[in-house]
Amino acid sequence: MQLPDFFAAAPIIRMRDPLAEFLGAAEGGRLEYGYADVVRLAGHSCPTVASAFLLTRAALAALYGGELPVRGEIRVDFREARAAGVTGVMAAVVTLITGATEDSGFRGIGGHFNRRDRLFFGQDLVAGELRFSRRDSGAAVEVAARLDSVAGDPRVGQLLPRCLSGAASPEEAALFRELWQARVRRLLLDHADDPAVIVVHSNA
Repeated sequence: MQLPDFFAAAPIIRMRDPLAEFLGAAEGGRLEYGYADVVRLAGHSCPTVASAFLLTRAALAALYGGELPVRGEIRVDFREARAAGVTGVMAAVVTLITGATEDSGFRGIGGHFNRRDRLFFGQDLVAGELRFSRRDSGAAVEVAARLDSVAGDPRVGQLLPRCLSGAASPEEAALFRELWQARVRRLLLDHADDPAVIVVHSNA
């Protein structure tokens, strides 16, 4: 499997999963999620997938500081309805990293490790697109991505319909793929910690 080199250079999200520790799936419950993991989940790499990854990373850093975030003990609220736009794609990424599910996740063992009722849609948010909350302390942050701040190459708009219709030459298709991933690369490598792009509203 050959993935673009920049995937490996993207930030890593580190978590602690008490269920993984309990069942011996990971020593100390420590898990790492890289961008390649969310690409495998989504089946593609795009600005939406990258922004969901970065928004989750930023929210967890704001909530936990130097601590490892606790997977399964985080509530996530989306402003948009589940079926609206790209919400479903973003929610899948959020679920992978945080363990939060709406009603289909792990039910738990003996009253522990439940992953259900942690993910909600169509919620009233103050300033962001998503709100992440710690279930232990109630601390919460809202986050939003300003993807228009990282514009793509204008040639993408010209090449996309040609690629979709099958009219693009092999050279045009290759250029389209290169330009498409170039924007994702910039998001992940140049703007992961850019507050103008990945916006965190604390104490929301």
